Amino acid sequence: MQYDTITYEERDAVAVITLNRPDVMNALNTQMRAEITHAVENAGRTARVVVLTGAGRAFCSGQDLGDGGSAASLNLERTLRDEYIPMLMAIVACPVPVIAAVNGTAAGAGANLALVCDITIATESASFIQAFTRIGLIPDAGGTWVLPRTIGLQKAMGAALFADRITARQADEWGMIWQAVPDDEFATLWQARATQLAQGPTAAFKRVKAAMQASFGHSLAEQLVLEGQLQGECGRTRDFKEGVLAFQEKRPARFEGR
Repeated sequence: MQYDTITYEERDAVAVITLNRPDVMNALNTQMRAEITHAVENAGRTARVVVLTGAGRAFCSGQDLGDGGSAASLNLERTLRDEYIPMLMAIVACPVPVIAAVNGTAAGAGANLALVCDITIATESASFIQAFTRIGLIPDAGGTWVLPRTIGLQKAMGAALFADRITARQADEWGMIWQAVPDDEFATLWQARATQLAQGPTAAFKRVKAAMQASFGHSLAEQLVLEGQLQGECGRTRDFKEGVLAFQEKRPARFEGR
């Protein structure tokens, strides 16, 4: 696929997907959603970590309300079903870690696009806004699922009902994101974290995602069984053997991702 609304760069096993509609604060239209879906699925086959970030001053301002006509004519249920769900599930199902490097405002579906990623790192000048009720909607793009699980029901309800701007520092303190970092350190830090994951035990990372995602629907007993199964799989990987050998030899492990 030729990308017109995003850019895609893969280097040293790190795939960087940049939302690239800075003139509209990287608002999501039909084409961008299709391109993100395709790029994430492709990266999951060829890279060992995926990064989503934005061009310009915003990460993503959410749904492009001018896409395909007037906002009043949007078929929101169809758009969510046919375009958002494939995009979000591509991220969730991606077999390698997905980092959201939030470089600026993340609003509406743009906020939840960032929050559905495995790790969210934001620059301190960034913010997260559940802007939906400002135009008479409810949080979508996974917002009603991820927010109660990360910040609790009270904070999630407040974020949704008041639609207040939540600073990156607040989001960090609440547990909504992994980390807020000073603006002048942001690029260096997320790149270093991406490199760290790209050089890690990719087969184990895949199973970390599977175990964490399954935990919400499991009892403790069920989760313990799943942990045993996944750990058994990890124990048969080359990376486990290398990790043990490196520990015994008191040297950094050289993981191959298999």
